[in-house]
Amino acid sequence: MTALLGTPVRGPTALGDSPARFARLTWTLAVTQFKLKFYGSALGYLWQLMRPLMLFGVLYVVFNLALNLGKGEMYFPVQLLLGVVLYTFVVEAVGSAVNSVVERENLVRKIEFPRMAIPAAAVLTAAFNLGLNLVVVTIFGVIQGVPVHVGLLEVPLLLLVLVAFTLGISLLVAALYVRFRDIKPITDVFLQVLFYATPILYPLATLPANLRPWFMLNPFAIVVQQARHAVIDPTGLSPFALGAGAQICGAVAIVVVLCTLGYRVFRRMAPQMAEEL
Repeated sequence: MTALLGTPVRGPTALGDSPARFARLTWTLAVTQFKLKFYGSALGYLWQLMRPLMLFGVLYVVFNLALNLGKGEMYFPVQLLLGVVLYTFVVEAVGSAVNSVVERENLVRKIEFPRMAIPAAAVLTAAFNLGLNLVVVTIFGVIQGVPVHVGLLEVPLLLLVLVAFTLGISLLVAALYVRFRDIKPITDVFLQVLFYATPILYPLATLPANLRPWFMLNPFAIVVQQARHAVIDPTGLSPFALGAGAQICGAVAIVVVLCTLGYRVFRRMAPQMAEEL
């Protein structure tokens, strides 16, 4: 990796010398992106709510009503919507982050500031949208009669894992895309694979028992399945009830590796980004 990225040089850093400045800049960029995204739109923020709902509608008709994949699952429409919303967050965050530095070329070339604020702001903007979409999931769950469970207390931890997983990928692809433009199509393929490698369209129970623990090597699959178990259907399969302790530890290790690798690669490349652009 060192040979590919080159020798570290002095220049604008990834985090800057002030955590408070980095946090303020990330927040400001995220809020600005969030507002500009819907600027001039007649429906405004409603579009953010409509996208996952329309995808959910198509998937529900095809995979639940036509193919009956949700048979035997309690509140499967709510489970499907929750999975779609969480996946939409990952796609939006990573998809926005991958070319975020390149899109802000003029800013990167002219101003010295913590470069990591750019992809971090992309993830934070997607998190704003996730919050809106989770409100829709909550309303839909109430309409469907989903009872309130103590498992709701797990939501902050699950969202923290999801954000860490997404941020690690976002930092890595954002840094590499500055030099290697093939990263964008590779990222698109990865996101498609992630969708089908996660029990969103299909319940985990439909998989052969010997394969289920191995699907839990996917950190995103753990978040989705445990969120369904904790919030919607406590009688459903939980990743921790599968006896796949080694796989779950492996998934946690993947999140840690992604965050560490993303940070280290971005930090190494940050001083050279203006020249690379």
